[in-house]
Amino acid sequence: MKRLQKDFYTIPAIDLAPQILGKLLCRKINNNVIKLRISETEAYYGENDTACHAHKGKTNRTKVMYEEGGITYIYLCYGVHYLLNIVSGEKDFPEAVLIRGVEGFNGPGKLTKKLEITKHLNYENLITSENIWLEDDNFKAEYITTERIGISYATAEYREVKWRFVATNI
Repeated sequence: MKRLQKDFYTIPAIDLAPQILGKLLCRKINNNVIKLRISETEAYYGENDTACHAHKGKTNRTKVMYEEGGITYIYLCYGVHYLLNIVSGEKDFPEAVLIRGVEGFNGPGKLTKKLEITKHLNYENLITSENIWLEDDNFKAEYITTERIGISYATAEYREVKWRFVATNI
């Protein structure tokens, strides 16, 4: 097992999202480390992507997406569930990968609840954090691509783009 380093995260979200499949999402809770294999992701890419939170520019909420890849972007969805995103790419271009599922938990809200991921982990550095990180054990995920889920507000072009990646061998 090896912790993923900065160069892994500084590629575009549309390239990173499938590469994250099969990696281990590691979360330390009360001195115990839980490791779950990532099974589903979605890419959000730039201000032109009308499904991306940064579509309307940099705000207090979205400024984290403009940082260099390798940190977390966590937000509250529908006032109920926290969702975990991994900021990717170069500084000043807003993009991130939503972690939609891990082995045993098929939903972004379910996985954050199980792993006690809340807003307090927003901006967490995945390279140095003692609380949350990704590891690679050389598992190779096979996957399919589909349209992203729950983005009916986006334009047709961005509703139909196949930036959702679902592992088929996890």
